[in-house]
Amino acid sequence: MPDLGNALLALARNAIAGHFGQAAVDVADRPELHEPGATFVTLTRHGQLRGCIGSLEAWRPLGQDVRDNALAAAFRDPRFAPLTAGELPSIRVEVSLLTPPEPMSFADEADALAQLHPDIDGVILTAGRRRATFLPQVWEQLPAPAGFIAHLKQKAGLPADYWGPDVRLERYAVRKWKEAQP
Repeated sequence: MPDLGNALLALARNAIAGHFGQAAVDVADRPELHEPGATFVTLTRHGQLRGCIGSLEAWRPLGQDVRDNALAAAFRDPRFAPLTAGELPSIRVEVSLLTPPEPMSFADEADALAQLHPDIDGVILTAGRRRATFLPQVWEQLPAPAGFIAHLKQKAGLPADYWGPDVRLERYAVRKWKEAQP
């Protein structure tokens, strides 16, 4: 569905550009945009992460989810200062459309690691009140399952070597679209 991807990328860029009072490009209305959808919007600048915010579960219309996550990635990602108008031309937008998360069953950490599919699985880790996710794209930087999960635990605020009976893992896949390099 390349047309869907183009529409999602345009909606994300329009939301950010609109924040700066810039004109929007036309986006054809598509039925999928009105169905519930869960997305992550990732912004990069010169190949470096500049913001990434998303939804793990579909709870609002896909078009609204993309617009809201684009604005959050640009202006409310706590890891970065808000995007400036001067940065916008050099920002590359990527939209990931998530499948519903599926719980994983495993006996221990080794069993969980053996079940992971690098480059395919996005993973949600929950332990007590702590929760974090990595999109499948993170496998590019962390290709070994043990390293992937260790960093995910740290993202959740846990020690890299933590494992306990409260650990839950869910996996999901994504369809992703990325703008051409600015």
